[in-house]
Amino acid sequence: MFNQVLKEAINLINKGETEEALGLLANIQPTLHDEEKLHLAEQYYQWGIVDKAHDIMEELHFLYPEEAQITLFLAELFLELEKEEESIELLNTITTDHEAYPQALLLLADLYQMQGLAEVSEQKLQEAKQLLPNELVIDFALGELYFHQGKYKHAIPYYESVLNEQTSISGIYIGHRLAESLSATGEFEKSLDYYKEAIVEHEDLNTLFGYGFTAFQGGFYKTSIQVFTKLKEADPHFSSLYLYLAKAYEHEGLLAESLETVQEGIKVDEYNKELYLFGGKIAIKSGRIEEAESLLRETLALDPGHIEAAITLTHIFLQDERYDDVIELISEIKRYGEEDPQFDWTLARAYHQKEEYAQALNHYQLAYNSFKEQREFLHEFGYFLMEEGRRKDAKEIFGEILKQDPSNVEIGEILLQLEEEF
Repeated sequence: MFNQVLKEAINLINKGETEEALGLLANIQPTLHDEEKLHLAEQYYQWGIVDKAHDIMEELHFLYPEEAQITLFLAELFLELEKEEESIELLNTITTDHEAYPQALLLLADLYQMQGLAEVSEQKLQEAKQLLPNELVIDFALGELYFHQGKYKHAIPYYESVLNEQTSISGIYIGHRLAESLSATGEFEKSLDYYKEAIVEHEDLNTLFGYGFTAFQGGFYKTSIQVFTKLKEADPHFSSLYLYLAKAYEHEGLLAESLETVQEGIKVDEYNKELYLFGGKIAIKSGRIEEAESLLRETLALDPGHIEAAITLTHIFLQDERYDDVIELISEIKRYGEEDPQFDWTLARAYHQKEEYAQALNHYQLAYNSFKEQREFLHEFGYFLMEEGRRKDAKEIFGEILKQDPSNVEIGEILLQLEEEF
C-alpha cells in the first residue's frame, strides 16, 4: 500500500502537483510502520522538504534512541535547519565503540568548521582518520579543511590520496583542487600537469582561469596566452582574464596585442582601474603617449588617490616639460591624503625647471632621507646645490656618492675641487 501511494506521489511531484502529492502522503503517514516512516523521511529529504523529514525522524529517535543511523540522519536534518547546537548535542551521544562513530566525527567536523572552530574540526577528522585510515571521504574532508584554511601543503597529500582512487567527490574535481594547492605553494610545473588532466576531466571556466594564471605565475607565458585566449572565446565576459592575458603578451614582447587586450577588458569591466593603469604603461612603452595619458587619467578618475598612476603620469608630464601639470597633479592627489617620497623628488624637478629654486631645494631636502642611497638622486641633488652656490652642501652629497662608488672619477675630481675651496 505504502509503495503504491509513494509511487503515485512521486509521479505527482514530477508533474508539478506538489500539494496533491503531499496531501496523499500526509493521509497515509499515520498508518505506516516505523521502517516505512523512515523511508518516507528519506524521500522528503531528497525533495528538500526538510521540516517534514525532521518531524518523522524526531518521532523515530524518541522510539529508538540507541539506533545510531537514526541519530545520524536526525543530526543531518538539524544541520539543514541551521540548528547546529542541537546537531552537535545529538552526535555526541554516539559512543566511541559504535560503528557509526567515525561518521559522527565527520559530521561534527563539518559543524565545528561552520562555527569557525577549525582546530576542533581538525581534531575530529584526525581521530576519524586513525579509526579508518583508508577511508577516502576522510582524506577528502581533511584536504578540504586545509585547503579552505590556506594550508595548501597540508592539503596536497590528502588530495593525492583521493585522486589515486577517484577523480571527484561531491561534485568537486580532485585534480583541480590539487592543481590549485600546488600552484599556491609555488610548484607551478607540477600544478600545470594536474590542470591539464583537470581540463580533460572537467573543463569549466574557473579551471581554465586557474590553468592560465598558474602558467603565468610559472613564467610559461605562451601557455598562459593559449589558455586565456581559449577562456576568452568560451566567455568574453570573464573579466579577470584580461589583465593577465595582457601581461602575458607583454612578457612575450607583443605590445600591440597587450594593449588591444586591455582595451577589450575595459569594454567588459569599465571600472577596473588596474587595467587602465597597466594599459597606460603599455601605451608608454609603445610610444603612444596621448593614449597613455588618457588611460592613466581614467585610473585616477576611478581612484583619485592612486599613487602609482599619479607617479607614472607625472613622468609623462616631466618628459613633455609640462611642469605646471606636474605640480597641479601632485597637489590634487595630496588633497586626498596620499603621500609618497617620489612626489617630493618629482616636485623638486618641476620647480627646478620652472626656476623656482627655493621650492625645488625644499622638496629635494624632503626627498633626501628616502633617496640618499640612490646615486641618481644624489647626482641630481649635488649638481643642483652646485648651481645654487651651496657648494659646501654639494661637497657632502658628492662625498656620499664617492662612498657608494669609489671608482667614480668624475665625482672624485669634483670633490677634490670642492675640498680645495673649504
